Amino acid sequence: MPSSAACLLRAFVAAVMCLPVSSSIPTAIGSYGENIEVPCFYTTPLPSDLIFIKWKYTQDDGLSGDLLVKQAQKAEATISAMGLYKDRVSLSNTSSLILSKGVLADQRTFTCMVVGPSSLNEYPVQVKVYKKPSAPQIKNKAKELENGKLTMLGECVTQDANPAANVTWAKNGQPLVNDGSTVKISNQVTVNKATGLSTTTSALQYTAGKGDVDSKFTCLVQQEAGPVQTTTPETFTINYPTEKMSLQVVGEGTLKEGDSLVLKCQADGNPPPTKFYFHIKGQKVPVDNDTLVMPGVTRDKSGQYKCSLYDNEKMEATKDIVVNYLDLSLSPSGSVLKNHGEALPVTVLKNASGEVKVWWTKDNVKLEKQPDFKSLRYADAGLYLVEASLAGIKRTQSFQLVVQGKPIITHLSKAYSTDKNHKVLTCEAEGSPKPTLQWSVNGTDVSPLTVNMNMRYNSHGHCQNDE
Repeated sequence: MPSSAACLLRAFVAAVMCLPVSSSIPTAIGSYGENIEVPCFYTTPLPSDLIFIKWKYTQDDGLSGDLLVKQAQKAEATISAMGLYKDRVSLSNTSSLILSKGVLADQRTFTCMVVGPSSLNEYPVQVKVYKKPSAPQIKNKAKELENGKLTMLGECVTQDANPAANVTWAKNGQPLVNDGSTVKISNQVTVNKATGLSTTTSALQYTAGKGDVDSKFTCLVQQEAGPVQTTTPETFTINYPTEKMSLQVVGEGTLKEGDSLVLKCQADGNPPPTKFYFHIKGQKVPVDNDTLVMPGVTRDKSGQYKCSLYDNEKMEATKDIVVNYLDLSLSPSGSVLKNHGEALPVTVLKNASGEVKVWWTKDNVKLEKQPDFKSLRYADAGLYLVEASLAGIKRTQSFQLVVQGKPIITHLSKAYSTDKNHKVLTCEAEGSPKPTLQWSVNGTDVSPLTVNMNMRYNSHGHCQNDE
């Protein structure tokens, strides 16, 4: 008669052979290099008459391999694991299987067997091991990009991931799409034979334009639904030929005779051109920078100026330049002596590069208009100054007018003093040279007085001019 142990073994084998296959196996997630806990997913309480719990796993060849057995009546589990799991398995207080220092080879099915006197249940668990990818880096970066030309911008590399990470590219925060012509993106995944971890390399070929001078390129890495890692934004030098040029006059204000003329030629190409031709009055002057200085320019330097690229003279810019000037002449000038009553024509001649502002002063007092002497008076004598200005240029001319002639008594008056006891006689005269006055009282001469001076007399007097 067969023994009871043999009957239990036959029943155990029969139970295994007849187990239904579940269509959905629970998954336990672990992290690479850390302990992985594989739960025993039994759905009913452990039987009170539990005999033992056993853990096994599916080997690479598909066969089952034993790991450990925990008898219900014993405190410690009996470990039978060999090979990959030797010294790496243990059992928790909740009957979970603990795998130390998880590796990718742990991605397989582990089965928890719960055995009682009359029951045997198996709970398979699929283990997945995740490894976060390393921070992405852009390598083999292009030193410069050429306008309109498909160029290898760089390679984005992220290492040691499981599963393999997804790599995308962005410009100014917007995803770049592989269109096969202006943007080409090729991804490659390689697996480390020793660790099984994956490295993803994404190569970006990009056709740059002038608008990409300040564009920021980034590489983004994501593992399934995990967090996104982004590289530091990168900018690239964009080379493009000159399309527009300009010629400028450097400096503030208008240009006038005697100033230094500083010309600057600018081109929108990149890298900026460093050598130009300046075309000046029919002469072609090569310059090893973008600036030409002409000190002390004169009016004959007015005209059209041009600059062109040294290696492409058809690419040019022009500018009309005016050197402002002002000439002023005055007739008469210097010291002018004229007789009373004569006429004196005054002529001002201006030669200038534009409209001139003119004003007159007499003895530092501004006049409303240019003086016009048809009949000179003594009051017309004085210092006349004409001043002209244009574009920061000022010119002055002057003449000193002296009007001479016989003295003329212009005013003779009498009045009482404030105390009513005296009469005050006033005699005024004008002439050039300065006239003197002679007073006589009752036929008797008195000391001469200067113009506009008064004397008091008690009797009648007479005033006459002395030339």
